[in-house]
Amino acid sequence: MINIGWIGCGRHARQMLLPQLGRNDIRIAALCDRDGEALKKTAAEYGVTALHDDFREMIKTPGLDAIGMAVGPELHRMATLAALEAGLPVFMEKPPAATAAGALEIAKASEAAGKPVMVGFMKRYSTGNRMAMNVLRGGDFGDVLGITGAYMTAPTYFEGEPDYTGFYLHHCVHYMDLIPWFAGEDFGDMQVRSVSPQPGKLLLHLNFTTEQGKIGNIVMGTVQSRGTPMEEIRIMGDHARLHVDNIINVALYRDPPFKAEDPGAVLDPACDTLSWTPNFTAAANEDHKGYAALLADVAAVLRGESRNVPDIGDGVRAMERLERMISQIEA
Repeated sequence: MINIGWIGCGRHARQMLLPQLGRNDIRIAALCDRDGEALKKTAAEYGVTALHDDFREMIKTPGLDAIGMAVGPELHRMATLAALEAGLPVFMEKPPAATAAGALEIAKASEAAGKPVMVGFMKRYSTGNRMAMNVLRGGDFGDVLGITGAYMTAPTYFEGEPDYTGFYLHHCVHYMDLIPWFAGEDFGDMQVRSVSPQPGKLLLHLNFTTEQGKIGNIVMGTVQSRGTPMEEIRIMGDHARLHVDNIINVALYRDPPFKAEDPGAVLDPACDTLSWTPNFTAAANEDHKGYAALLADVAAVLRGESRNVPDIGDGVRAMERLERMISQIEA
C-alpha cells in the first residue's frame, strides 16, 4: 500500500482523481486544503484523520510515500518543490506551474532529488486518443503527414474577463502536450490567428509545422457550449486517416475500392473503415476521460515499475509551446 499526502479537495480532485487512488492501492494518509468544509467532507469520505491547512506541515506527516495535488499553478510549483526537498515523488494535475520557467525549476529539482514528478496530461489516456496512438505505433498506418485537432470550452469561466490566463493554463496546455505526442516530435514554426467577438469569448487557430515537416492546425476557444461534444482529432497519413471524436468514437479510414458497381461487394476488414464506440451499458468502471488509466500508471511508477507517464519534462515542453503561442496572440 502506498501512503499519499494529498493537497487540494476541490470538485475536480474529489470527482476525477481521488476515487482512482484506492483502486490502485494508494491510501490517502493525509489531506490538505484551506477550505475547512471541503477538507472535512473529503476526510469523511476517505477516513482520513491527518488534516492540514498548510501543505508544508502536511508534507512532514510521518510515513508518507508520495505527494499528490490538484490546486493552482503557482501552488503546484511551491508544493512540488517542498515535496522534492523532503525526498518524496509527486503527482500533480496540469499545469505544473504558472510559467515555463517555474516548470523548469521543478524539473531541475526533480533531477537533483532523484524523484519523479508526474503531470496529469490525461488526454494521452483518453480512450479514443490511446487507441489512435496504439494504431500509429502498430506500424501499419505509416508516416503521419498532418494532424488537426479541436479542443473547445465554454465562456462561462471567462465571460466579461479579458484575462485568458486560466483558459491558456488549464485548457490550451492539454493540446500543447497532446498534438506533439501524436506527431512524435516538437513544433517548429507556429502561427496563430484569433478572433474575439466580445470579452471572454476567444477563438484561436494555431497553424504549425513540426521539426520533421508534419503540418497541422489546432483550434481552441471559449465559444462553444460545454453541453456539446467539443473535441476532435484528425490524423492524416498516405491513404490512411484516423478520426477521434468526443474522445470515445474512433474510426480508421484506409484504401478501399469503389463498391457501387461491384455486385459482389462486401465489407473487407483488410481495407474498409474500422470504427469503435463504447458500450455505456456495460457493467464496468470505465473512465473514458483517462484519469483511471493515468492514475494506474502513476501508482505503478510509485511502486518502482516503469511506465511512460507524462512527467515534468513533458510539462516543461508543453509550457514552452504554450508561451510561444501566447506571445503571438499578445503581439
